[in-house]
Amino acid sequence: MLKKQSECYLAIVLVLLLVLLLIGVRVYEDELFYDPFLNYFKTDFKTAPLPPYNALQLFLGLVFRYALNMLFSMGLLYVVFKEIAWIKFAAFLYVFFFMVLVFWFYLLVSFWEPVNTLGLFYVRRFLIQPLFVLLFIPAFYYQKTNK
Repeated sequence: MLKKQSECYLAIVLVLLLVLLLIGVRVYEDELFYDPFLNYFKTDFKTAPLPPYNALQLFLGLVFRYALNMLFSMGLLYVVFKEIAWIKFAAFLYVFFFMVLVFWFYLLVSFWEPVNTLGLFYVRRFLIQPLFVLLFIPAFYYQKTNK
């Protein structure tokens, strides 16, 4: 009984730690990542031209941020569900979605027109925010309860 209770407390602490790490990525985004679009999307971006950017630095910043969010999110999924097969599946989906989204992002940036601005905003949002974990947790929970 005591062992099970201590495992539960450890899981709660790990979940809180991983959520705090995800929050930390967001809080320290200006210091950790090169992203000229951070300030651009805080302004009236619908009418403004794209800011100047270094494509390689932007790509590396997106990779680093996506990787941190993915790592913390997959840790969260493991702590909550403890299913290695699901974690492997989530890792595959994270990599697949990254390739699709980063390709789409660079198409939108390269062939930017003012009508593409909201598309660019939302594709970038999926790249820089841990939104997939918000989809995976209910999906895995549903899978677990219907096993």
